[in-house]
Amino acid sequence: MAQKVAYVTGGMGGIGTAICQRLHKDGYKVIAGCGPSRDHVKWIGEQKEQGYTFHVSVGNVADWDSTTEAFAKAKAEHGPIDILVNAAGIAAGGRLEDDGFLDAWERTMAVNLTGMMHVVRACIGDLLASGHGRIVNVASTEGLGASRVGSPYTASKHGVVGLTRSLAVEYGRRGVTTNCVCPGATLTGMTEIIPEEMRDTFARRNVPIGRYARPEEIAYMIVALTAREATYVNGAVIPVDGGLTA
Repeated sequence: MAQKVAYVTGGMGGIGTAICQRLHKDGYKVIAGCGPSRDHVKWIGEQKEQGYTFHVSVGNVADWDSTTEAFAKAKAEHGPIDILVNAAGIAAGGRLEDDGFLDAWERTMAVNLTGMMHVVRACIGDLLASGHGRIVNVASTEGLGASRVGSPYTASKHGVVGLTRSLAVEYGRRGVTTNCVCPGATLTGMTEIIPEEMRDTFARRNVPIGRYARPEEIAYMIVALTAREATYVNGAVIPVDGGLTA
């Protein structure tokens, strides 16, 4: 059988890199889409990272033309996409009355929600043709609840949950499953700016396991949902949060 191809947005750091490593270990050819801040498109080629080889595609998911161009380059080089993992995202907060709130809102929605739609739309033809296409969207526990001073991020992640369920209903009978994983507090670039003492205090008070997650622990569940055996899992929204939402 031909080697299956996985496309991972946000694959160059944190949870995204852990997803790429896990998929590579499971035998997929992995294309890692760079972060959402890139506003140009080029082909980087192969890169070595922590003992494995992956392929890198650059594009700004918030821009439709950039997304389609990056996807076309990846497909031309490596063939049709069988697995899509949407892990690209940014975090932004603030109060509605704050200066700059509108910019934060629009940018966060453009990347976290509209950008996700762009990538799915670009890939859906390949996923339908695959015969066992898989979409896994990465949201957050903020997509299941809310925190103070974080409405742009929280609203975007609630939108990801809604998009996931809509795609599951629309494409399930056509052989493509869509599911969503909601990570809790995880040690990534987004959280490393938080002082360690504050992270430890939060984990002791709010997470039954008592610590932040490692990226590979989140990646395990995401990749499990891409398996052929996961055919009957569709429209699921799964928290991987150490018990935080419980």
